[in-house]
Amino acid sequence: MIKYIVQGGTKLSGSVTISGAKNAAVAILPATLLVSGPCRIENVPDISDVRLLLEILRDMGAEIRRYGRNTLEIDCTRARNATAPIELVRRIRASYYLIGAELGRFGHAHVAMPGGCNFGVRPIDQHIKGFEAMGAMVEQAGGYVCADAPKGGLRGGHVYLDIVSVGATMNILLAAVLCSGMTIIENCAKEPHIVDLANFLNAMGAQISGAGTDVIKVRGVKALHGGCYSIIPDQIEAGTYMAAAAAVGGDVLIENVIPKHLDCITAKLREIGADITEYDDAIRVESAYRLHRANVKTMPYPGFPTDMQPQITVCLATAVGTSLVTEGVYDNRFRYTAELGRMGANIQVEGKTAIIDGVQTLRGCEVRACDLRAGAAMVIAAMCAEGMTLIEDAHFIERGYEDIVGKLTALGAHIRRIETYETPSVSEDAG
Repeated sequence: MIKYIVQGGTKLSGSVTISGAKNAAVAILPATLLVSGPCRIENVPDISDVRLLLEILRDMGAEIRRYGRNTLEIDCTRARNATAPIELVRRIRASYYLIGAELGRFGHAHVAMPGGCNFGVRPIDQHIKGFEAMGAMVEQAGGYVCADAPKGGLRGGHVYLDIVSVGATMNILLAAVLCSGMTIIENCAKEPHIVDLANFLNAMGAQISGAGTDVIKVRGVKALHGGCYSIIPDQIEAGTYMAAAAAVGGDVLIENVIPKHLDCITAKLREIGADITEYDDAIRVESAYRLHRANVKTMPYPGFPTDMQPQITVCLATAVGTSLVTEGVYDNRFRYTAELGRMGANIQVEGKTAIIDGVQTLRGCEVRACDLRAGAAMVIAAMCAEGMTLIEDAHFIERGYEDIVGKLTALGAHIRRIETYETPSVSEDAG
């Protein structure tokens, strides 16, 4: 198990380079199953979710070579349609992208229900709706999803998503690129990582249009070819460091970003008092005074991202005045507020809204990371707090943040990583 020890009270200063987007990488890696030939993928984040997916692909017969820390060459030409080990699949939510990729490549998928972060009910009914619109037969039984294409393969279909779903949009894309005919997906999610997946597939020979809009059209092709692609920077990692600079105070230059992807985060941090300067591929955040209140509601992109909700809550926990944070995407995503309460935060949760009365300061204590983004929020809170904080279950944080300890240390934070050699149980790591 992994723990972080953080000594609070030191302002942040310097520059940090943002890694490749986790949410793009965890879809692009399964997408290599659809490609005949080697894919060279650059700017791949070195995080535990990526390492788990690479294990799964190797188990399926993929040939994988690593060049440095962030470049991979993946050749799935000889991959076989095998059931991925359940102990791996249940530790990563994004394993459900294997369903779309295997269904598109082999006409059959048998994948354990995924794990990852456990906040609220996140069914895959919209994914299944899309597969069925292309003619697949899908069953869920015994903790597995089993999907079979009809005789002759998947065919183009028309899908209207009942809710805006990032995962369903991307999974249907994966299944559709090699099917016959045209697939139309309406009410699509528009997140940058959806556009990135579509761009990757197009670079390998797919014919996808409309990614980033409400309607995506996929004209099926007979095969995809190998190629080279670089993953976009991670908007949530960038937003996390922006929030850290605003909450803790200091002067931080965040490099390798696409500022447009951060518009809503930038606007909200400016609203609460941070001084932000945008450059072509960098953002500078300066914060010298106590932040002030604001109301926040998470929404699908281009709204304020749900994956930044815990981090902005920490910013508001010590702000002047009373703030409201409303979760508009997931249920039960405020579990971490109990941990902030242990640090002295004054937060009451009523349904999908957290009411935050800002306090002067937080105090260090022992807390746990409830999930990936809540864990990042605990790190920010610990850097803001007086005294020392011990963060348990920090393995969640490393699912989505490359070398967070090293990056924060370079900015002046006092943070130490401790690893004890215990294997996390499935239930723990799926939490």
